[in-house]
Amino acid sequence: MLRDFSIRTLSRTEFYDITSELRNIVKESNVKDGICTVFIPHTTAGVTINENADPDVKKDIEKEMDKIVPWEDNYRHFEGNSAAHIKASMFGFSETIIINNGELLLGTWQNIYFCEFDGPRTRKVYVKIV
Repeated sequence: MLRDFSIRTLSRTEFYDITSELRNIVKESNVKDGICTVFIPHTTAGVTINENADPDVKKDIEKEMDKIVPWEDNYRHFEGNSAAHIKASMFGFSETIIINNGELLLGTWQNIYFCEFDGPRTRKVYVKIV
């Protein structure tokens, strides 16, 4: 089963929680034991799994990523968004989550986040359930 959905991000950098959308897709699939692959078809966005309890974790990740890969650093890419490309490559474009008893097998504090690095934009997320 292949599904997709769109996200409208509101800022240049944003960690958008997509866990509930993914849980709904898994539920609709009726797959009890399998794999959920999340794929981001963009070169300036990614996906990650991280803590969902404290929103400061997302802010801390954004802050540190801006230190590691600043937006302005004499990049050569003519579009001016090299930092977004680099960050997306560092985070990656897919995640694989086990489906167990019809549920995403996540840790207690884990959620799945779409990572925007060149917003605001309308983005697409693909979900493959097997």
